[in-house]
Amino acid sequence: MKRRDMLIASASIALTNRTAIAAPEFPRSDTLIRYVVPFAPGGLTDVMARTVAQKLAEAWKISIVVENKAGASGQIGAEQVARSASDGSNLLAITSNHAVNVALFPNAAYNLVKDLRPVALLANSPMLVVVPASSPLNDFRDLMAASKARLLTAGSSSNGSATHLTMALFNDLNQTRMTHVPYKGGAPSMLDLISGRLDVIFSNFPESIVHVKAGKLRALAICSAARHHVVPDVPTTSEAGMPELNVESWTGLMLPAKTPDGVVDRYSREISRIMRMPDVQERVKSQGFRLNFQGPEEFAQFLNTEISRWGRIIKVGNISPE
Repeated sequence: MKRRDMLIASASIALTNRTAIAAPEFPRSDTLIRYVVPFAPGGLTDVMARTVAQKLAEAWKISIVVENKAGASGQIGAEQVARSASDGSNLLAITSNHAVNVALFPNAAYNLVKDLRPVALLANSPMLVVVPASSPLNDFRDLMAASKARLLTAGSSSNGSATHLTMALFNDLNQTRMTHVPYKGGAPSMLDLISGRLDVIFSNFPESIVHVKAGKLRALAICSAARHHVVPDVPTTSEAGMPELNVESWTGLMLPAKTPDGVVDRYSREISRIMRMPDVQERVKSQGFRLNFQGPEEFAQFLNTEISRWGRIIKVGNISPE
């Protein structure tokens, strides 16, 4: 993505549809809120959406319905909310997939930058670099060296997925290439890795950690700036010599672009309070996730960075959905 385009995208996300119009009373006692999760139940996004929905409903004494609208890498649910009423009654759970989709699906029916506005970043989950337990690769530096010496096979849950893009970023940073083997989902790729039919997967943490704990896979590094409480003995990619390979799946919340500032601010303040609740923090930690609350402006800046970073990797790696 060219610098000019990056600046335009940044300005668009930060400033789109900011309005001085006073927000109507929100929420009213009869307000029904639909919180759309554009993926199947389970996982980071669904867990966080349901946690936030429950706490918001209790605090505001209203009804909030979580709806799973899976399909098209999160685009179906996102388009639904982007086209819905801008009165605060329609929420969208977004993930790193949506930042990737900006470059991966340039002709999508909705525009993440123009049609939606950031409200809050909620939590993240780092990628975990894993190899079979029988692999001769004992640490991340071994992987860096081996990928220069021979052509390794790297699995992913699909073309353009976080697992694929993390591998592509590794290749870009290490100036190597791997044979990419895409699967239809994380589970089948894990089975082939365990059996030794693959050399490595830059995996979603929840998909691989159970196999690491069972001794079927070896974790070489965690793609974050800090070690993870679930696997404190696994070094970070920074410690292992590649600090730029800092990749975490994340989830946040957006509203239709024309939602009044007052409504956005009300959500942001309440969610900030919810994220500080001990029971919420414990629930998130028990799932292996990390709370990482950011308000509208900080989240917008973070989203800009994600769109730019993955847009570049998609272009350099010539990555397409199929």
